[in-house]
This record gives sequence, structure tokens and C-alpha cells, in this order.
Amino acid sequence: MAQTIRYGILGTGMMGCEHIRNIRLIPGAEITAIADPVEASLGWAAESLGDSRPASFRNAEELAAKGEIDAVVVASPNFTHRSVLEPLFDAGVAILCEKPLATTVADARWVVEKAEASKAPFWTGMEYRYMPPMARFVEQVHGGRIGKLQMLSIREHRFPFLPKVGDWNRFSRNTGGTMVEKCCHFFDLMRLIVRSEAVRVFCSGAMDVNHLEERYDGQVPDIIDNSYTVVDFADGTRALLDLCMFADGAEHQEEVSATGDAARLDVLIPPGELVFSPRVGFRADKAVVREMVEVDEAAMTAGSHHGATFHQHEAFARAVRGEGPVEVTARDGLMAVAIGAAAEISAREKRVVEMKELLG
Repeated sequence: MAQTIRYGILGTGMMGCEHIRNIRLIPGAEITAIADPVEASLGWAAESLGDSRPASFRNAEELAAKGEIDAVVVASPNFTHRSVLEPLFDAGVAILCEKPLATTVADARWVVEKAEASKAPFWTGMEYRYMPPMARFVEQVHGGRIGKLQMLSIREHRFPFLPKVGDWNRFSRNTGGTMVEKCCHFFDLMRLIVRSEAVRVFCSGAMDVNHLEERYDGQVPDIIDNSYTVVDFADGTRALLDLCMFADGAEHQEEVSATGDAARLDVLIPPGELVFSPRVGFRADKAVVREMVEVDEAAMTAGSHHGATFHQHEAFARAVRGEGPVEVTARDGLMAVAIGAAAEISAREKRVVEMKELLG
């Protein structure tokens, strides 16, 4: 492949434009084609493209047939992923598909089959892995700083779902549900950090505050806005996700804590601070160590994910050029969707869900 990677962007809404701004920072990258059926979205892309004017298309079929691209970023609505991926797989281009991989386990399985049969790289977009503070946190947990990991806690207290074109994200049929749409990032982080597979899930959640007064053709949104989800892993590790989407005023949007038999390690987002707390014994003086993790300011400016989108694209470009591995596979995307789907079932049916129910 030529050193310059020709990119297509499929879906030029908020996340698609974030990808555009970050790809522009990657050496040897050129955006040569964009596609979106909505004229306003194509206009947003123009604002992010600077002086570049790539070819513009209305759908995945046109992009695959006429786009003259080496790689494509899929940032279209969740429920479209399977249909838009079909012509892209047929075209044999490298693919970075935004999370969630699909809205159902069945569709995610289909993507895995197609990706594993393809010679071109397929990458599931999981930006949270690439936040510099989070990456340092994972590195230290894996390096044994806390001893043997026993408990993992992830808290996200944030703002409600943002408006989308047609507000498609207000309904679980379009998103897979909040636990798939929003939380697959965190279930992916759990698997990455724990290095084991989930065996059972219990989620208590509901829509209690957000979107209650909204109506779409007479229909009321049905997306969870707060939940507690406990995931048991095969190696005995327990993980907890504490989600609240009406906590706009919280100081930290994300707080992740890994507790081992020797110490606890926290990472606080957005400040990017690591807090190391070794065990000291009853009533002994604490020995807390704090560390700020630096981030790339240009990457921070280009995206809203703490610079993670840029660092993910660095790694994806290496994979496209054959200079590095695919670090987040389609199978990783499937497993994150499956845990999210289990959580949705658990919250709805008020019961523990065994992962074998979904995965066999």
C-alpha cells in the first residue's frame, strides 16, 4: 500500500467530524471521500475539513464503488452498521467501525464472521482505551502495582444523551439500549483490564429523569438513564459500572478504581490524575501518591475524548500500513455488545443473566 492512506468517512455527524479533525493530524493521511444521506451533516463535515474538498456521496454503496479509498471510518447510526458494512467488506478496504459494533448480538456475530474472513484490517472503535490517563492506568494494573486485581469499579456521572439527527438515539430499537450504546465502552475496558471473560451480569437500571417529556410520533423514549451493573468474570474478579446520565455537575465525568490485594489505583477523568493508595494497615498513616498524566493538546483540541481519538487513529494507521496489529478486533466489539445486551435484559427482566444465554 502507498504510504499515504486515503480515508473515507461514512456518517458525518458529531463523531464523524471528530474523526475528520483527528485524521487530519495523522502524517500520511488524506480524507478523499465522505458519505452521508443528510445534507446538514455533510455541511458539518465541510467545517471540519478545512481547505480539503473530498468527493461526497450519499450512501455506503456509492462510497465503496466510487470513493477510491484505502480505509473507511464508519460513524453512522448504530442500527445502520450491518447494512453499511456489507458493501465495505465487499470492497476489501480497511475498516474502523465506531462502537457499538451492532445493536444485537446476532448482527455483531455476522460482523465478526465477515471481518475474520477479510484480508483487510477491521478495527472496532473504542476510544476510551486510548485516553492517555486510562492507558497509563491499565498499564500499571497489568504491571502488578496493585498486586492481584480483585475488584474493578467504573463510575460515569455525566450529561444526558446529546441530540442526534432525528434523535434516533432516544429509542433502544435504534441503539441497542443505553447499556449497549453508551456502556459498551466500559464493558470493553472491563475485559481489557481484567483479562478474563464475563460469565454473568446483573443490572438494576431505569429511565427516571431524562427525556420523560419528549414525544416522537407519539412515542416515549425508552432508554435507561441510570443503572448499577455488576459483572462477574471467569477468573473470579468482580466489576461494577455505576452510570448516571443526569449528573452534569459532577466534578469528574469518569472515575475508575482497581483494587488488588496490595493497593488501590484510581484514574480521574477529565483531570487525568492517577491516585495510588497502598495498603498501610489499620489507623496507619496513608501513603497516597498522585500523578498527573500529560495529554497532547492538539489531540485534545481535535476531539472530545481526551485525545483518545487521535491516539486510536495512530494505531489504526499502523495496522492499515501493516506496521502493527489490530488492537481492538471485531470479536472485542462482539463481547462488549454481548455484555451490554445482557445488562439490558437483566434490567428489563430484573434477574441475573448468564453470558452463555447470549453466546452459547
